[in-house]
Amino acid sequence: MRIALIAHDRMKDRMVALAREFAPELRAHTLMGTGTTGGRLVDEAGLAVERLLSGPLGGDLQIGARLAVGEVDAVVFLRDPMTPQPHEPDIHALVRACDVHDVPCATNVSGARLLLRALLR
Repeated sequence: MRIALIAHDRMKDRMVALAREFAPELRAHTLMGTGTTGGRLVDEAGLAVERLLSGPLGGDLQIGARLAVGEVDAVVFLRDPMTPQPHEPDIHALVRACDVHDVPCATNVSGARLLLRALLR
């Protein structure tokens, strides 16, 4: 599977913890992530992650474009609902692309655990 892993700044620690929890299963799949999140997953969870641009610099759009042509099978996007994001339209576009193309998308840790358990185990 090709899985996109994205997290807003205040959610990056949770993404690293989640990735560590599922690391043995995630290692068997192709992973991509936006800038800093991808770097932290490489450095702190020991995963091979293709790093795209940072979200505010277009990384969310890069993942959305891949998703639209069938190159993403699932998205874990740990969003921070309490902090306004300067690239909010890009975030909405990515989540909408998941809906349009029927790609599973989890936007919080509980949903991510359920999604990853269903897909990876």
